[in-house]
Amino acid sequence: MGVLWKLEPATAAKHRLYQRYLDAWWPILLQTSQRTGYARPRVTLLDAFAGPGRYEDNEPGSPVFILDRLLRHKAVDRMELSPQRVHLVFIEKDRARHEHLVAELTAKFGPLAGLPVRVEVRRGEAGRDSLAILSELGAWGQPILGIFDSWGSVNVPLDVMRRIARNPASEAITTFGPNWFSRREDLNPDILDAVFGGRGYWAPAADESRPDERWREWLRTYRDALRRAGFGYQLQFELVPRTGQPLYLVFGTGSPKGLLAMKDAMWKVDGLDGQSFRDPRTRGATAEGQLDLFQVAGLADDELLELVTQRLRTGPATVEEVGQWLLTETARWMPKHALQAVRQMRRDGLITVPGTGKLTTKSLVSL
Repeated sequence: MGVLWKLEPATAAKHRLYQRYLDAWWPILLQTSQRTGYARPRVTLLDAFAGPGRYEDNEPGSPVFILDRLLRHKAVDRMELSPQRVHLVFIEKDRARHEHLVAELTAKFGPLAGLPVRVEVRRGEAGRDSLAILSELGAWGQPILGIFDSWGSVNVPLDVMRRIARNPASEAITTFGPNWFSRREDLNPDILDAVFGGRGYWAPAADESRPDERWREWLRTYRDALRRAGFGYQLQFELVPRTGQPLYLVFGTGSPKGLLAMKDAMWKVDGLDGQSFRDPRTRGATAEGQLDLFQVAGLADDELLELVTQRLRTGPATVEEVGQWLLTETARWMPKHALQAVRQMRRDGLITVPGTGKLTTKSLVSL
């Protein structure tokens, strides 16, 4: 691969997700409270596999659109941007791509030292250098968003994720490229030990013989690794473009607000240009796309019904408990979708609900 490469459909869809998520993330952390006047003194975004800043067809890379959308955010006047409060760190290993990224950022934004935020473009290796750079910048003790978008290989040690997870109000996004699950045999077992936290954690995934299940097992294994690292909530999802191969993402956060912001971002971009997000737990159910498509018809999405069924197989639950499970354990679904699913399942005779009255969040349901 040269300095620049073609923007794949799945990458374009992923970028739209990042843009929507960051549009929500920045104000949550940066806007000064009108009641108390308090604002967090520092926020750091780390793009650990930054790339050259542009694609072959002139589409902007993640460092360019991240900085551009921050500076042009509709709430920028309330964010009190300053180089002391906001740090953007872009790491690129390849020398030519690093140089290209610096040139792209400078051409679009002017001298980086003159911007209202601190921009650091470093040449380095994500797994080896991320913690040291964050320490150098004094990022610890304040919110960090780490984006580990490696495309081809997931090789960031779990120690990096553990440090971010245990840092206040911090989150991480990791991307698995479409070929990772078929070429993981080429990876050094010692690297896998570092990424997953030990051979005992990843060996069962490596032993999975069914090709259709292998990627699910690896994704579940990585999600478990983020849980052990200390992220209170972990989402795993498959991004399916209209054309081309899918991508797989795992998101870790300790904040319910972060969880809701990520899911809200998914709904805002789901269905655009034929893309969709799917939950890896489902086998055969196809996500409908935008929420309005099935809300208008009054029907629940097949994926949603399958997931609620999976939850109820573990035992009876109130609608409220099903909704909380949907929020914390599934890729796309919100608590409000539980009641919709349960109504349809009762109409179809798939569940048991005591009494014949109106369904509420307190209603107990079972298979």
